[in-house]
Amino acid sequence: MNRKLETIRNIGVIAHIDAGKTTVTERMLYYSGTSHRVGAVDKGTTETDFDEEERERGITIYSACVTFHWRNHVVNLIDTPGHVDFTAEVERCLRVLDGGVVVFSAREGVEAQSETVWRQANRYKVPRIAFINKMDREGANFEGTLDEIRNRLKANPVAIQIPIGAGPPHLAEAFRGIIDLVEMKQLTFDNEVSPPAIKLSDIAEDQLQRAQEWREKMLEPLYDLSEELMELSLAEEPIPADLIRSVLRQATLSHQIQPVLCGSALDGIGVQPVLDGVTYYLPSPQDVPPVEGTNPTKKDAKETRSPDPDEPFCGLVFKILPAKHGDMTWVRVYSGMLKQNSRLLNPGQEIKENCAQLWHIQASRKDQVESVGAGDIVGVIGLRHSVTGDTLCDTKAPILLESIEFPETVISMAIEPESSAEKDKLADTLEMMKRQDPTFRATESKDTGQTVISGMGELHLEVIRHKLLRDFKLDVKVHKPRVSYRETVGGSAKVTGECHRVVGGQQLFAKLTIQLEHVDNPAQPVVVMTKCPPDKVPFSLIEAAMEELQQRGAGGGVIGGFPLGDIKITILDAEIAEVGSNDTAFAIAAGDAFEKAMRAAKPVLLEPIMKLQIVTPEDHLGDFVGDIMKRRGEIAKTETRNGEALIDAHAPLAELFGYSSAMRSLSQGRASSSMEPLKYAAAPQEVANTFLM
Repeated sequence: MNRKLETIRNIGVIAHIDAGKTTVTERMLYYSGTSHRVGAVDKGTTETDFDEEERERGITIYSACVTFHWRNHVVNLIDTPGHVDFTAEVERCLRVLDGGVVVFSAREGVEAQSETVWRQANRYKVPRIAFINKMDREGANFEGTLDEIRNRLKANPVAIQIPIGAGPPHLAEAFRGIIDLVEMKQLTFDNEVSPPAIKLSDIAEDQLQRAQEWREKMLEPLYDLSEELMELSLAEEPIPADLIRSVLRQATLSHQIQPVLCGSALDGIGVQPVLDGVTYYLPSPQDVPPVEGTNPTKKDAKETRSPDPDEPFCGLVFKILPAKHGDMTWVRVYSGMLKQNSRLLNPGQEIKENCAQLWHIQASRKDQVESVGAGDIVGVIGLRHSVTGDTLCDTKAPILLESIEFPETVISMAIEPESSAEKDKLADTLEMMKRQDPTFRATESKDTGQTVISGMGELHLEVIRHKLLRDFKLDVKVHKPRVSYRETVGGSAKVTGECHRVVGGQQLFAKLTIQLEHVDNPAQPVVVMTKCPPDKVPFSLIEAAMEELQQRGAGGGVIGGFPLGDIKITILDAEIAEVGSNDTAFAIAAGDAFEKAMRAAKPVLLEPIMKLQIVTPEDHLGDFVGDIMKRRGEIAKTETRNGEALIDAHAPLAELFGYSSAMRSLSQGRASSSMEPLKYAAAPQEVANTFLM
């Protein structure tokens, strides 16, 4: 089934948790005729939150893809999580999407995760429209939210709609409709009839002057982009709606503005215009620049692929749903045609894969197709080795696209099977879960034999634990979560490592002088190099020493054996004897030098610092500030809005375990919070002392 490129929209719905993303998605599916009832998050009846854990918690955990039609367009829509623990789901979706709908709550405005997803969309250059939701809530503030989008996100929002009223029905000025500034019409919504109806009428007299003022605000940034628009305005002639939409589209695709709409998804107000906005203002695959990559067979020469079905096939794996009878791999097709039973190249892994079946995905349902073309998103069954971020391409025209980078894990816990019979089953299950979730890690501790699982936060690990117990029926024992520390050095040290040993009856000798120092190099945690004079020692011996230093660096530091980072080791000099100086001797000398240097260069324990945002009634502000100080935290900023206090703070993850319970007791259950990894910073000496080996 091939779809016309200009009619395809690959979009994501992204936002902070509880802004209403899934409710917006459910309304879109209902109004497009894809579903026959409106799913409710609170009742666990939504299309896209089909996992049992999602329905129990009332939050989105896994991104879900749905395809539907709207006004002769095909929309591939991905509903993404809002909780920061599952930010990888947003990351990988934005990597392959062409446009985004960013949802904001009119009451809470721009929240912590709103900033994160906006930054992610900026990084991947995703054009977007904004939807200010929950206009029916008490304290809803359209203009305040618009200002926050402009100031906090450094964006250029342009309102193309304004609300009529704000707040719940019992208020005199309750939210009751919207004004379309492009058509200059008033829209009211009747959801009691089937299909739901939108009534267009002339703008009420008491709203007309306000609408004209907002329309001028909308047009001002567009005059510089269109001479025709400017000339019509100067001549005081009517400006056609189609011309305004055309200029708005041009400005949106070039990232100069972000059109802003408003409504209440729960009440079914304003969602159809958002769908219209998707077709009017967000890009089709042919509006997106050709994807860039390298040709691995030509010394990584630059390659591009246009969204053209006649070009060689090229696609990117961005999500895997493991299953016993064959994983479902989600692929964004960038160029060419992909057919069932075709043979594909994975250039990153230098392997060939078999594409057995193709499926268009409808959340938990799917429809099999024989082929898909450029610009589409498809589920593939039959791939055995490809993982998230891998490129798939035509075997005769190799191209390697940029992969997807994910943040490092910050929290770990040990997990062990209750019986040896469960051990193999646990190992297989963890491997399957690692394929599904690129931010999930599972390793076996060499010291204890325990399996350690790592993730992005307490909720992330809790969801994984529940999955193991409930979905896979594994009888496992879980230990308390622990922080993922790092190690580095605070200074520099020049030392000499030696080897004077008898091994296998042979006297071994080697001396190696190294310099170990701190460098800021996040791309490569441990850098090993040599400045040893080449005529002094055979290079094969130096290579053996460098390999040992690299292995020691990968093995961890001297405080608690935690992963090392930002360290540079330079071999300065070496000595050999006439006999007994071989690879083994130099490896032993390198190991001795590494241990001495690490201890002499002032080892430092690094702990993850979290960015914490708290929203609480103003009368609890002092309690929260005091509590954060007790947790070794610092207050970055406080502000008040609509009778609530907003606190931005930075605090060590080690002090934030179980914070949601403490927060509830501090505020009688009236506060909310979100946190995300911010940076690694030096931990106090008393914390380091608890790990010293």
